[in-house]
Amino acid sequence: QVQLVESGGGLVQAGGSLRLSCVASGRTFSNYNMGWFRQAPGKEREFVGRISRSGLNTRYADSVKGRFTISRDNAKNVLYLQMNSLKPEDTSVYYCAATGILTTQAPLYDYWGQGTQVTVSS
Repeated sequence: QVQLVESGGGLVQAGGSLRLSCVASGRTFSNYNMGWFRQAPGKEREFVGRISRSGLNTRYADSVKGRFTISRDNAKNVLYLQMNSLKPEDTSVYYCAATGILTTQAPLYDYWGQGTQVTVSS
């Protein structure tokens, strides 16, 4: 199994930037496709972005396309989410997740981190 731990969340002003990190355990990190999701209180978990094992294939939700960038460093077992031009609507708990298949669907992910809070003020 893989253990995932997110960090980097915090309070930022609208228009600001933040970089989230997700540290994965073990040497098998490169075997997993990875994704970022977010969930605000009272709302469904929402897809943000996903990345293939190699890091060469990425996809984003329309709501964050052009503002967020997902990347990974397999040598360091770290997944990143660079968030620029943040909006109040981006406020949410952000989760990283791992799966054996390349997908944007949350139910198909096998492993999840504990989440990190991102709050964007206006």
